[in-house]
Amino acid sequence: MKEVTVTVVDPVGLHARPATVAVNAASKFKSEIKIAYKGKAVNMKSIMGVMSLGIPTQSEIVISAEGEDQDEAVETIVDVLKTQKVIG
Repeated sequence: MKEVTVTVVDPVGLHARPATVAVNAASKFKSEIKIAYKGKAVNMKSIMGVMSLGIPTQSEIVISAEGEDQDEAVETIVDVLKTQKVIG
């Protein structure tokens, strides 16, 4: 299992547009990918799951993956969120 903790810096938090981009990126991997906030983890491939977390700015989130392409999956999700300026 590969996991990384990052901080949300977007003033609006993890909102719909970047969340959709991240979910689309996650969906390309075979690994099980999760995003966790305040002890609740959801499937990163589900936009409804990700949005249900209601992640505000300055929150610490954990992105984790388990499976054959877990390292690449986590790196890609982090890159996507950085490109969308959601995380620092």
